[in-house]
Amino acid sequence: MGICFGKPMKSLAEIVPSDYIKGSPVVKLYGSPSGTLTAYIRFALLYKTVSLHFIPAENHYFGSDTPILQCGSDTVSGSRETLLEYIDAKFPHPPLINRVGYNDMMPAIVLAATLQHKSMTWHLERLVRWAEDLATRGTGRNVDPSMGSPRMEVRKFGRSYSQLLEVMLEHAQMEERIVFPILEMADRGLSKAANEEHARDLPIMNGIKEDIKSIGVLEAGSHGYQEALFNLSTRLRTLQEHCKEHFGEEERKLLPLLEAAELSKEKQESVVEQCMEVMEGTHSHLFHFLIEGLLPRNAMHYLDLITRYGDKERAATMLRTLSSRVESTVSNFWDPYKV
Repeated sequence: MGICFGKPMKSLAEIVPSDYIKGSPVVKLYGSPSGTLTAYIRFALLYKTVSLHFIPAENHYFGSDTPILQCGSDTVSGSRETLLEYIDAKFPHPPLINRVGYNDMMPAIVLAATLQHKSMTWHLERLVRWAEDLATRGTGRNVDPSMGSPRMEVRKFGRSYSQLLEVMLEHAQMEERIVFPILEMADRGLSKAANEEHARDLPIMNGIKEDIKSIGVLEAGSHGYQEALFNLSTRLRTLQEHCKEHFGEEERKLLPLLEAAELSKEKQESVVEQCMEVMEGTHSHLFHFLIEGLLPRNAMHYLDLITRYGDKERAATMLRTLSSRVESTVSNFWDPYKV
């Protein structure tokens, strides 16, 4: 995933971010180590080609969680919007702010579901390409040190699919337990087709998991191994087609009806909070995985939802953990080829 400078071309299976680019401008971030806004801005800067230096400090003039940015002769502090505007103006690529502003008119729960769709779609596309690569490359290709032996690569593939499967199942539970009942109260039968599609795809999703387990014990390069890989690739492609159709139908015909349900502001906030609680795994050990599947501006929108509607202390912890995980790698988090 991404650009690797000064290294051979990587296989389609490799899923590491682009390498860190040296000589980047230095940005100093002063702020509270436990502050939500500080953690939010810290993560935003990780998308930019900058050398970020975080200095834990309390801002006694503007508030305990009002971070300060220093870049060259510039010193900037203020609201979330002020800081993001400055960051995007100073370092335009990749953009973190959606200038169109259509998301401001979208109910929060619709935005959350739509962004989750985007992340799942991206991860599924990556796995489809990876599986096709595994199925077509054969045994004549040199071993990629980043992937290891064929069996090691299949294990890595299996871990990635297990992560995606957990997110997809939690997303379906969120819709079935929180979103669909709201629509059913407004007009009985609205979500019947969506529920049926969830049930339809579950055997395929579980079947893919079993296929990966079977491939892991077969001899690499054997006829059975190659045949199993082609079958896996076909099943994944089928799941991808089903998900594309399902997500599209929901976003065009179902989720917009939540706005017509005329939920009060308090009810909307309550619904988003419930959805965040249902997706416990996605918002804990899989949060990095979820955010990785989003474009930078979409990732920042999702973090907006987390910080606005979730528990503030928990949101700050999630952001700090996310930033620390990204910073611990030698590479930039963002893949410039992500579309």
